[in-house]
This record gives sequence, C-alpha cells and structure tokens, in this order.
Amino acid sequence: MAIDAKNKTVLQLVGVVTFMGAMGWASVPLYSWFCAVTGYGGSTSVATAASDTILDRTIKVRFDASKEKSLAWEFKPMQQEMELRIGEEGLAFYEAYNPTDRPIAGQATYNVAPFDAGNFFYKIECFCFTEQVLMPGERVEMPVSFFVDPEIVDDPDAKFAKHITLSYTFYEIDLPENVQAALATDPGAQAPVN
Repeated sequence: MAIDAKNKTVLQLVGVVTFMGAMGWASVPLYSWFCAVTGYGGSTSVATAASDTILDRTIKVRFDASKEKSLAWEFKPMQQEMELRIGEEGLAFYEAYNPTDRPIAGQATYNVAPFDAGNFFYKIECFCFTEQVLMPGERVEMPVSFFVDPEIVDDPDAKFAKHITLSYTFYEIDLPENVQAALATDPGAQAPVN
C-alpha cells in the first residue's frame, strides 16, 4: 500500500509541475488575449485606418519600453513623447538591438495608462502584432501608428486625461520554425545584419 501511495504522490507532483510549466509558458499570450478582449490593463484597440474626425484639443502620448530580464536585447523608444490632436494619426518608433552572437526572437506585449484611456487608443500598425527576430548585431527601428479616438472627450472617466503612456514589454520566445530551418541549412545566415 505504501508503494501505491508514493506512486500516486509522485504522479500528482509531476502533474502539478507540468501544469505550472504549461501555465508559465502560456501566461504572456493568454494575458495579452485577455487584455485585448476585455480592455483590462489599458489594452488598446486596433483600427484599419485613422479617425475621420480630428478635434482641436490635443493630448500628449508618452512612450515607455521594458524587457524581460533574460532577454539580451536593448530596447527603447526613439522619442519620449509627442503631442497630437485627438483623432490625428501619430507615428512613433522604437529601437531594438541584438548585441549577442545568436539570433533571438521576441514578442511585445503592451498596455496604456491611464487604463480608462485604453479603450480610446487605437493602433493602425504595430510591431507588436507580430513576433520579431533579430539576427546577431542587428538593430531595427519598429514603427507604431496610432490615434486617440475623439469619443474620449465624451467618456466620464477618460475625458480628463491629458497624457497617455504607451508601454511595451518584450519577451524572448522560441525562434520560429522557418528561421530555425533556414539557420540549420545555412549556418552563414547567422552573420550580423546591419
């Protein structure tokens, strides 16, 4: 009986460890999906084109960047803030640099503060929509085009926002299979791309 109890305990512990590992691996995409669906955490909306309405009132957009501790990239906004009219399309750039001797893939998550403004902050194009792969020594400028929906001025909670902060956090992810295959067939593909 003691052997069966030990086996049961070992199987339960293996199950718990496996479950926790799977949740850790899936936490970033699940959180991103949750925020995009609910607007929680200042998640933004996506638009196919800029607003048709541009107001005379302006708002400042600040830009912030961080990265997972284990990600070897350098990552920063190329401008600290910009002021634009509500409804006007803005274009900002972030810079990423891979100083290592190996290709690294990353995915960005994002949020907007104050949280109430997240529902009115629309991205048209963004580097965060896709995974990014930087080869050794590669430096890239990554654009994000956006606008603040004019309906923000009618929202009882968000209408008093004078600043919006757009924050990105980059996490390392596995290299995409097509990149792994290309590197396996052409080791020279690891040469720096500047």
